[in-house]
Amino acid sequence: MEHYYSAEQKSDLKIKKIRQKIKGNEFGFYTASGVFSKGKIDRGTLVLAENMRIKNNSKILDVGCGIGILGIAAAKFFDAAVVMTDINKRAVMLAEKNVELHNAKAEIHQGNLYEKIKCNDFDVVISNPPQTAGKELCFQLIGQSKNHLKQGGNLQIVARHNKGGKTLSKKMEEVFGNVKVIAKKAGYWVYLSEKG
Repeated sequence: MEHYYSAEQKSDLKIKKIRQKIKGNEFGFYTASGVFSKGKIDRGTLVLAENMRIKNNSKILDVGCGIGILGIAAAKFFDAAVVMTDINKRAVMLAEKNVELHNAKAEIHQGNLYEKIKCNDFDVVISNPPQTAGKELCFQLIGQSKNHLKQGGNLQIVARHNKGGKTLSKKMEEVFGNVKVIAKKAGYWVYLSEKG
């Protein structure tokens, strides 16, 4: 069974371009079959993209980057140095095309969660976690994020509060000792936990 969180995609590669306004700015993104939310930008990703709390010139890690929307938004809006990672080879290829399209400062790795990430001094880890891949994977994403953050750095994720978000926010509180909600829109909540 092929999922967007599988490494290899067997469906025919049909690339198309979608347009999306983020914070009032027009973006174009290449997308294709076999990636998350291929026809349009997922509402949760958009809520996080518009509400990320990032200081200028930060170092950002986008885990499960898909076609690169969050990482590119961070690079463009905050002049951030971005590292992106995704298990899906097709998503990584599209993220590379999108980074080039937007002339964004970003490096991209293909790998499961943090397996290709050597740095442990990120200011922020961002993610729209793959909830359909299961709770355990999302818990790993949250738990391991702490090892890649500098002191005072934070994890920011988005989820539907009533469809798994509550559980993920409890895990964040367990791992970091704190969690707060920084945005709510259309059932999606953005949670932030800081490494003390």
